[in-house]
Amino acid sequence: MARLPRLALANLPHHIIQRGNNGTEIFVDAQDRQTMLDLLREMSRRFAVDVHAYVLMPNHFHLLVTPKMADGLPQFMQAVGRSYVRYFNNRHGRSGTMWEGRYRCTVLQAETWLIPTMVSMDLNPVRAGLVARASDWVWSSYAHNAGLKNDVLISPHARFWVMGNTPFARDAAYVAAVEAGVGRDEQEQISHAALRGWALGDPLFIENLQQKTERRVTRGRAGRPPKAVQKQA
Repeated sequence: MARLPRLALANLPHHIIQRGNNGTEIFVDAQDRQTMLDLLREMSRRFAVDVHAYVLMPNHFHLLVTPKMADGLPQFMQAVGRSYVRYFNNRHGRSGTMWEGRYRCTVLQAETWLIPTMVSMDLNPVRAGLVARASDWVWSSYAHNAGLKNDVLISPHARFWVMGNTPFARDAAYVAAVEAGVGRDEQEQISHAALRGWALGDPLFIENLQQKTERRVTRGRAGRPPKAVQKQA
């Protein structure tokens, strides 16, 4: 069965996961991680992609982004991936690929899933047993969204702004959201959607999204595809 093309739609948030090949580490030290952040900042500006959140794990990374043009997202990821591999191989005396195939990506409904996805990302190091609290992991956007520092890479999404009427209120609301965490069912939906490439949102969001692309956006029944993706005669 052929792989589905990735969803990439302008002006909608996308959750991205990129893993190292065979689970190997893609960041050896702070210099590697800072290089990745520098590349993300450079390429996000070049390809008009807003970065709302990120977390760099030892063998993979997560991004929450909104491309302003549909083709901006694949161009952004390709430029970041190629540039980082070239840097990493030169610095560490290795050759070949370092990615586990193509990156995983899903489109999500901002009103219901943007904040839970951000929270899930910030808690990734905690779930992995690397730190006790999200604030202890410096290689994520948590500090920016919690009001602890300014991160020039981050462009807050409109959904984040409505968490409070003032910066202090927004920061406090986000800290509270991270402390509350996400439920097991929510976490499974977030992870499953990103890894499988299915859109994440309520039925109306999914229905409207399907009208924008011929690519099926949710898992369908075996057999005929939904009408929204059938070719016109």
